[in-house]
Amino acid sequence: MAELKGRVRIATNVCKGCGLCTVACPVDIMVFNGNSVNLKGYQPPTITEPAKCTGCGNCAQMCPDSALTVERFTSKKEDPACLKA
Repeated sequence: MAELKGRVRIATNVCKGCGLCTVACPVDIMVFNGNSVNLKGYQPPTITEPAKCTGCGNCAQMCPDSALTVERFTSKKEDPACLKA
């Protein structure tokens, strides 16, 4: 199984469906599927392949409503704290 690099959480009831996050995603995993509408009547995006998320944060930076939260995971090889003895 591939190591997760990042995770996006979508506050669906905050989203206004502007689509800026879908344009900003470099791996094209954020899409509108047309199957859901939030309490405000907007269509929030969904993530098609969560394992492909790089945790870059582009989607969250583009969101005018701060409806997205991105977590980025680092491996122990990349973590400077692990290099300290």
